[in-house]
Amino acid sequence: MKAIRRFTVRPVLPDPLRPLSDLARNLRWSWHAETRDLFRSVDPERWAASGGDPVRLLGSVPPARLAELAGDRPFLRRLAAVAGDLHDYTSGDRWYQTQPEDLPAAIAYFSPEFGITAALPQYSGGLGILAGDHLKAASDLGVPLIGVGLLYRHGYFRQTLSRDGWQQEHYPVLDPNELPVVQLEEPDGTPAQVALALPGGRQLHARIWLAQVGRVPLLMLDSDVEENDLGERGVTDRLYGGGSEHRLLQEMLLGIGGVRAVRTYCRLTGHPEPEVFHTNEGHAGFLGLERIAELCAQGLDFDSALESVRAGTVFTTHTPVPAGIDRFDRELVARHFGPGAELPRIDVERVLRLGMETYPGGQTNLFNMAVMGLRLAQRANGVSLLHGKVSREMFAGLWPGFDADEVPITSVTNGVHAPTWVAPEVFRLGARQIGAQRAEDALTVGGSDRWDAVADIPDQDIFDLRRVLREQLVEEVRERLRASWRQRGAHTAELGWIDDVLDPDVLTIGFARRVPSYKRLTLMLRDRDRLMDLLLHPERPVQIVVAGKAHPADDGGKRLVQELVRFADDPRVRHRIVFLPDYGMAMAQKLYPGCDIWLNNPLRPLEACGTSGMKAALNGCLNLSVLDGWWDEWFQPDFGWAIPTADGVGTDPDHRDDIEAAALYDLLEQRVTPRFYERGRSGLPDRWIEMVRHTLSLLGPKVLAGRMVREYVERLYAPAALSHRAVGPDAARDLAEWKTRVRAAWPGVTVDHVETSASEVLAELGTTLGLRVRVALGDLGPDDVDVQVVSGRVDEEDRIGDATVVPLKPVGSPDQDGRWVYEGPLSLDRTGPFGYTVRILPAHRLMASSAELGLVAGPSEELVAAAGLLMR
Repeated sequence: MKAIRRFTVRPVLPDPLRPLSDLARNLRWSWHAETRDLFRSVDPERWAASGGDPVRLLGSVPPARLAELAGDRPFLRRLAAVAGDLHDYTSGDRWYQTQPEDLPAAIAYFSPEFGITAALPQYSGGLGILAGDHLKAASDLGVPLIGVGLLYRHGYFRQTLSRDGWQQEHYPVLDPNELPVVQLEEPDGTPAQVALALPGGRQLHARIWLAQVGRVPLLMLDSDVEENDLGERGVTDRLYGGGSEHRLLQEMLLGIGGVRAVRTYCRLTGHPEPEVFHTNEGHAGFLGLERIAELCAQGLDFDSALESVRAGTVFTTHTPVPAGIDRFDRELVARHFGPGAELPRIDVERVLRLGMETYPGGQTNLFNMAVMGLRLAQRANGVSLLHGKVSREMFAGLWPGFDADEVPITSVTNGVHAPTWVAPEVFRLGARQIGAQRAEDALTVGGSDRWDAVADIPDQDIFDLRRVLREQLVEEVRERLRASWRQRGAHTAELGWIDDVLDPDVLTIGFARRVPSYKRLTLMLRDRDRLMDLLLHPERPVQIVVAGKAHPADDGGKRLVQELVRFADDPRVRHRIVFLPDYGMAMAQKLYPGCDIWLNNPLRPLEACGTSGMKAALNGCLNLSVLDGWWDEWFQPDFGWAIPTADGVGTDPDHRDDIEAAALYDLLEQRVTPRFYERGRSGLPDRWIEMVRHTLSLLGPKVLAGRMVREYVERLYAPAALSHRAVGPDAARDLAEWKTRVRAAWPGVTVDHVETSASEVLAELGTTLGLRVRVALGDLGPDDVDVQVVSGRVDEEDRIGDATVVPLKPVGSPDQDGRWVYEGPLSLDRTGPFGYTVRILPAHRLMASSAELGLVAGPSEELVAAAGLLMR
């Protein structure tokens, strides 16, 4: 029989055990081993059955056991110690509190998904895990972050396989009352809510749930409330589900509703208002519009409000291809804004212009969320050095006239939260060397370039550690594989072979991630005979553990999953290669430590960062990867191997896959497996162990989320806070008026004449020439512009590379024609073909980049031809 109504019955904890409730509701337990050990000791069997979820555990423990624990003095002492540790952690000073006083009082961090723990399944993949790690690292560092997201009633889908290996999706209903979240309430006890106006006089209501992530509050909006009609109740049904309007409403709720939720939270709790707003990918971009509307309600005009909002906004793009960006039909967006809908005081055309693709090849009938994100943020970044370069090229059309390397998008390379992803065995080995507190500080705050203590760990200890982790993975794989086959319809009598799947002494390769086509799940199957030879080699076998989900609407990705599953089902190799369905955080935390090699073979340069290899590296796993994302930045032969790529222009995709798959097989056959299996005089794989040691000591400190968040604070949040303070209402009006004046006057800004003190086109290295330039500034003056000489080596088409920029200074007053003369030095500091040019840029103290306006004036083609601006 099916229940007609559902309740969540919470346990009544005896008074001595009340701190257990606080510990369960603060998600620090998800990365704090002592807290998890305490909950495990409450009831080990129920802890395992709950999936390591304290809320579920406490809801299942019998009252008799609770009464027994309430009188257990050793347990109560442990409980007091752990509760005291959490209090110290959440209230004491940490790294942020020791920094200069001009840091932001608070930062709001918006993301469509957050991967904090498997007990709060609100993530689909890398973006969400990264957002979760960002919050955790901010908590460890004491950064006053407020996370903002949505609470999806079905989360992302659960994945199973049919008998023939086809991905099947399941959407279990999540009851917030059974999750580690609490409802935000008004002083009178009623639920705190936000509301958005919809066309036709309707409203979209959402409650605010609070997940406490250590010191960091995470606000999550939920539209499944009685005040909504059925359609509106379903807005937060599934992560990345539904059609175009459904997604638009989700993103409006996240951005606009999210700002309103932050204001509500700060009003109710006294938390400082954010000075900086960080948009993690374009999904939350509408937050800037809500903040503009707030300022307009206080009397600012749109342009002035835009300048104020931009000053304190940071935008992070994670997308290396235009197809990965959310784009909506202009008419759909127009219908949801303006009179009779949301933000009625803002002209709809101003909204639409923010998302318009005004660059060559852009589609002006579409509203681009990333374009809006960039226009609403004064500071933007990609998530690895290579991705920063790709992003500058991809969005260069928004800054016409500037070379791609001058586009104002920097990069902060992602990191991973070590306490979440480092196996307890790895941590204990480190703690044995340097002490538990120093080991914890090294993993959270970071700051050192290398972990020298790893050098003192004996080879035998590293070898034993790696085997223990591999053995744990083998057990985990067999358990999950058996469950998967039962879901596929197999009987227990058919599954005896699973007892022999994988071998704890065989080189183990891991490959787990989402399954879009560019990640090339099946590249390893390109030559199945060679792969079989590798798997079944009599002396140097390999074994492979694969996991990954295809998007529910991506049949191409599902076919890749099925192709891999069917190969792994082959009785000849199924003991050496497995596919595990339902990849998620719980599986990943076993998978990364247990693998010897982490495989990554995307189409370069389509991997923005790729943090799974970082998590593996922190556990002593070596990377075998295409030089893409973070691996392109930090690869050294000490840490693993680089798969050669064939990414030249015009390469046929099939031929490219053939070439790169062959390179992968060659590396495995000739370099990887011999290194793993060869033994030194001690009987251990000395050279392999040395690579593990280098990975831990040199790569470990680089890949930390603590390092990443410190970079965000120092390079983006702190400057954004200073800009926010500088661009108050009056300064915002002045800046907006100045930009309007500059744009209007810019057609009259020209470089009229350039001359140097050189009489020949040959010059010696180290020579400094005098440069004299005559410019027209129209209605502008020298205070409004920078006049620069740009010089460097030139290619066959006279394009300047690796440029040096030197400002020129005005001399005297304008001449009778209103022209200004600028002078300055030109240093010939490089040999070979050398060239220079002169340009004029807008200049204002409140701009973060001289490219901000996308305006530049340079010599005309006729002037360049007459000047012969080339030194050889």
